[in-house]
Amino acid sequence: MSDATRLPRHILRLADPGQRQATRFDLAPEAEEREAIAADLGVPAVRKLRFEGWLRPEGRRDWRLEGQLGATVVQESVVSLEPVTTRIDERVERRYLADFVEPEPGESEMPEDDSVEELPASLDLVGVMLEALALALPPYPRAEGEELGEIVVTEPGAEPLTEEKAKPFAALRDALKPKE
Repeated sequence: MSDATRLPRHILRLADPGQRQATRFDLAPEAEEREAIAADLGVPAVRKLRFEGWLRPEGRRDWRLEGQLGATVVQESVVSLEPVTTRIDERVERRYLADFVEPEPGESEMPEDDSVEELPASLDLVGVMLEALALALPPYPRAEGEELGEIVVTEPGAEPLTEEKAKPFAALRDALKPKE
């Protein structure tokens, strides 16, 4: 069980016809809860986190979630492993459709609208917040001014293939350049 699964849940029932009213939400986990979220995401710290917005009925059976995710997250630089602080301000939109059609197995096309999901019986707002935060994190955080540099690996005795040598027209381009 991950640490984040023990967070207090904010469940809204969407399948209950008597609950078809707009609902405002504002989630701001406390320090201990943010520590659990950081552990679950594999980052050193989540300093601030807030998810606020509206869940509104749309049409007869569908729902729309519109929210704003704000967070300050500390990650390790992929270059130096030094702490890198990232500020995230992300608009979150989801549509939950009663008549959602699941793609056929084996189809690999990307959906036109990735904010559309099947209508669940209930919606966990904390789960939506955690998913949005995980998707918003930079995949390769680097501190200001850090560069990844070039890694050259080859068999013993073979000439290494550098990035410059992998560009077949680089030498021709340099030869055809007008001399200044």
